[in-house]
Amino acid sequence: MTISIKNRFGKKLCTVDADNLRAADLHEADLSEADLNRANLSGADLSEANLRGANLRGANLSGANLYGANLSGADLNRANLQGANLSEADLHGADLSGADLNRANLRGADLRRADLSGADLNRANLRGAD
Repeated sequence: MTISIKNRFGKKLCTVDADNLRAADLHEADLSEADLNRANLSGADLSEANLRGANLRGANLSGANLYGANLSGADLNRANLQGANLSEADLHGADLSGADLNRANLRGADLRRADLSGADLNRANLRGAD
């Protein structure tokens, strides 16, 4: 499966294989509404990326940098977010049910209306999160 990566201005940057985006530099990328179901994004830099409404169901985002990312309305059901940096991220209305957020940094994240049912928040940093 391939997806088009756009910058925040909508300019297409490249087309990539969504199955393995391990350690990819996607800083400020526009991935809104992208289908990243079960994608391997472990260790990827998604800081300040737009992932609004993206399908990240079952995706591997362990150790990923999602600082300041827009994940509002995103589907992160059963996603692996172990050790991910989600500080200052917008997760308003996101589906995080069954997600593994063990050791994740959610400092200052917007979690209003997010579904966290069954999520593993063991050792997660939730300071200043809404």
